[in-house]
Amino acid sequence: ASDMLHRSLDSLVARDVEAALAVCDDDDEVDQIYDQVFRELLTFMIEDPKTIQRATYLLWTAHDLERMADRATNVAERVIYSVTGKMTETNASKY
Repeated sequence: ASDMLHRSLDSLVARDVEAALAVCDDDDEVDQIYDQVFRELLTFMIEDPKTIQRATYLLWTAHDLERMADRATNVAERVIYSVTGKMTETNASKY
């Protein structure tokens, strides 16, 4: 997520559509990792209720990182718009 944010800002400065599109593509991987972490932490909590508090903290951290990647994607989408003049939602199909 941090790398995506840096690359989205670099694409903004360079007005680089290809770099912005690459950032958007990486968001799918972050979403998949978040889904995996969510499922694993939920399993831990079900198997051992003593892990609920720690797993919840980890879940919020994973959620925040996933949202950070979404924000980097938003920046990248705006780069694409500012360069091409076309509004593009690169990850609209996931909802």
